Amino acid sequence: MSGARPLRRPTRLAPGARVAVVAPSGPVPEERLQTGLDVLRGWDLDPVVAPHVLDRHGEFDYLAGSDADRAADLQSAWCDPAVDAVICARGGYGAQRMVDLLDWEAMRAAGPKVFVGFSDITALHEAFAVRLGLVTLHGPMAAGVDFAKSARAQDHLRATLFAPETVRTVRSDGTALVPGRARGVTLGGCLSLLAADLGTPHARPSADGGLLCLEDVGEEPYRIDRYLTQLLRSGWLDGVRGLLLGSWAQCEPYDGVRAMLADRLGGLGVPVAEEFGFGHCDDALTVPFGVTAELDADAGTLTLDEPALD
Repeated sequence: MSGARPLRRPTRLAPGARVAVVAPSGPVPEERLQTGLDVLRGWDLDPVVAPHVLDRHGEFDYLAGSDADRAADLQSAWCDPAVDAVICARGGYGAQRMVDLLDWEAMRAAGPKVFVGFSDITALHEAFAVRLGLVTLHGPMAAGVDFAKSARAQDHLRATLFAPETVRTVRSDGTALVPGRARGVTLGGCLSLLAADLGTPHARPSADGGLLCLEDVGEEPYRIDRYLTQLLRSGWLDGVRGLLLGSWAQCEPYDGVRAMLADRLGGLGVPVAEEFGFGHCDDALTVPFGVTAELDADAGTLTLDEPALD
């Protein structure tokens, strides 16, 4: 797979749909998980928790169980014909350790379904695009802090899952770092994960033709600079059509981060929308990856050519 191209859209959810919750990355707080499950049940979904979601790795406390068990949970959920969607419980770290253990041929044979997550799940968004050719949703996770408390985050994800035509335009409260309009295919996620994914078997070789969504959390400005510089030097940003910048939570005062983002990205000569409202932030919006869309940086809008789900 070269660059960003339109991907196959899974089918939207209907009341009663079965949703599997998996933990590909970090350990999951049980109380937050239960709160998220209650939200999903309130949407008339049937959430099922994968066997190892509440596991803890025996040696590394930043992982939710062993790599093999986390991979088995995801693959079993995906290959279960009774499951209509897979939602990650949380991010953290660990998806890169298990992504090579997945049987992508079996998962492709299982057919398309909805996949939701963000943060460390960026590695899986890339893999699902490259290996399965599927649209995925960069959105709130079942045991996420924001998901439990934010009506906007819940409502936007729910609309995307059940009535995606009602949210074909994603509206932010942000402004243009670099003004203009651009058309392309959405992709992206957590900046540090995209940089770490370079050169791996499940990452596309470039963002050519894409509207690239970037965000991160807890990074010093010089580290964000380093990730962006790595993407620039590798040629991964060659041909990108536009950029949407989400949240930079706990990344120093935003003014300093903003200046660095302008320095690193301004030379690309494409529109850049900032503070777009997705990622590690309150009231996070859901953004589909793999859909052709138009970015209007001045208006702070992303308008999809067709709904995120079929």
